[in-house]
Amino acid sequence: MLGTMLDAADLVAFVATTDLERSDRFYGGMLGLRRTETTPFANVYDVGGTTLRVTLVEQRVAAPYTVLGWDVADIAAAVAALGAAGIAVQRYDGMGQDEAGIWTAPGGARIAWFGDPDGNVLSVAQMAPQPVGNEG
Repeated sequence: MLGTMLDAADLVAFVATTDLERSDRFYGGMLGLRRTETTPFANVYDVGGTTLRVTLVEQRVAAPYTVLGWDVADIAAAVAALGAAGIAVQRYDGMGQDEAGIWTAPGGARIAWFGDPDGNVLSVAQMAPQPVGNEG
């Protein structure tokens, strides 16, 4: 069954770029991801055991939503590290982001967005703590 086959397979994430060298300065240099392969068609990175392929395209089509995101333990530290690397958090009108650019979702998750050199929207998120059940 396909579902059984895919749920046991490794996930590969893709993001588009029009310039592989520029994208490596961002993903490899600024974000510090470890590049595992480079070809004329893509840069490949290891991201916590998941493969990220930054694929060369002639023309990137803008997606109006987040295309890649990281679940982090400390969003304030992640946003500070992004800033220290020269990466600005994106601000959106009406989102009620705090002074660091972090938005708190109704369920308690905290999220900040930033862009790569091709205009892809990326995010870091700290999920809301799950309530602990009464075991007594």
